[in-house]
Amino acid sequence: MTESPPAKLAPPGTGAADPPSDRLDRQVIVLGLVIVAGTIMAILDTTIVNVALQTLGHDFDAGLSTIQWVITGYMLALGTVIPLTGWAIDRFGGRRVWMSSIVLFVLGSALSGAAWNIESLIAFRVVQGLGGGMLMPTGMAILTMAAGPRRIGRIMSIVGVPMLLGPVLGPVLGGWLVQDVDWRWIFFVNLPVGAAALALAWWKVPHEHGERDGRASTALDLRGLFLLPPGFVLLIYGLSTASSNGGFGDAATIGWLVAGLVLLALFVPHSLQRKEKSLIDVRLFADRTFATASLAIFLVGIALLGSMLLIPLYYQSARGEGALAAGLLLVPQGLGAATAMPLAGVITDKFGAGRIVPVGIVLLCVGTVPFALVDADTSYWLLGSALFVRGLGLGSTMMPTMSAALVTLNRAAMSRASSSLQILVQLGGSVGTALLAVILSRQINDRIPQSGGGGGAGGMGEIPDRVREQIAPKLADAFGSTFWISLALTAVMIVPALLLPRQGVRAKDAPPPVG
Repeated sequence: MTESPPAKLAPPGTGAADPPSDRLDRQVIVLGLVIVAGTIMAILDTTIVNVALQTLGHDFDAGLSTIQWVITGYMLALGTVIPLTGWAIDRFGGRRVWMSSIVLFVLGSALSGAAWNIESLIAFRVVQGLGGGMLMPTGMAILTMAAGPRRIGRIMSIVGVPMLLGPVLGPVLGGWLVQDVDWRWIFFVNLPVGAAALALAWWKVPHEHGERDGRASTALDLRGLFLLPPGFVLLIYGLSTASSNGGFGDAATIGWLVAGLVLLALFVPHSLQRKEKSLIDVRLFADRTFATASLAIFLVGIALLGSMLLIPLYYQSARGEGALAAGLLLVPQGLGAATAMPLAGVITDKFGAGRIVPVGIVLLCVGTVPFALVDADTSYWLLGSALFVRGLGLGSTMMPTMSAALVTLNRAAMSRASSSLQILVQLGGSVGTALLAVILSRQINDRIPQSGGGGGAGGMGEIPDRVREQIAPKLADAFGSTFWISLALTAVMIVPALLLPRQGVRAKDAPPPVG
């Protein structure tokens, strides 16, 4: 392959080619902050609504089985649109896709805040999810192409801040808005943030010079469009119903899961046979590093999002804390992540993800042990310290693993690889959430049969204080048993982590860019 001249690869303002220094220059850092301004909205909205479900049910006179679609509809929309991101970036360019996604997300937020009944709110949340689903993978693609392969670890540490802080700040912000303002502001708050993100994108996100002709000929993978997104929708829907329909043994749940898996299985030979680019290029997984890191990132999604279901529920159900207090008790995890991520990015670039990710997994396991041993009056100081250690582990795990997945690929594969990783995080989170919800429900039902398996987020938060005092030890024991399962799922991550690269990317090792 003939290497194109640097000036042709990186016209002024794109930052596509690596500068002589491995340090992040000011232009790339500013671009990273601009991307963070947009992605923080979508990531916050994956958790900010959780604390408002009871209020929404009261205002719209709807049961939990209906209200939960405010969250499920948003998540399904995310899963549907993510596979389209790679094609959209290739066809229209990262700048256009990024700005269009912000507009669609803000429009969905405004409509959700103005919803007049539960049906309209669910529909508008889907619109919001269609915009939000493209924000993170598009932002990652823009930044990875701007930073170059030798600096992916450090630029990923910038992108990862909202990804790890979102599940922590979302419940805090949502709890405050619902409790002291109005539930509609959990959506309206996105309007000023979105306007600022759009203005910053217009100012700082670079145009893609000299590449429009190639993109103009890119054809949409229609057959893949009818296989992959519906497959993800059916799979995620099946996982979301497992906790309420009697577990994974329920016939309806099995039917949804099988239907989703069949569509995904049919997509694999289609992608391999298609000469032009498919929605997800299955050939990427022929790269051992990418395949190993992809498995690891799937397990990270299980560990992160699955545990984010259990921890707030423990504080609210077993300890009787309100939504805002429970959100505040999660802050140490975000602080630990923010502390570890910059250092983890530097270590990844210099020494390889294989030297930092196993350490992060050990920290994750150590930070989960106190929750597995939890009882009805475990010290909040102990749990807060454990959450900080968990945060250190998450900050040393997620983004270094993503960096390892991308670092051996050429620039032409970056957009599709980034969207593939986001899909895997989404699916991992869905698996973790559904699986741990089923386990928690059964653990509670075994110890408190009259609860009817009240492991859902709705009924447990409504336990009267006098009743909670009597059943608190049994509730804590149920949570502890479920945390042991979460700990085991986390520990499994060590297998792919040990196979990640153990050396940094030097200039001579960097894959040649495609000109």
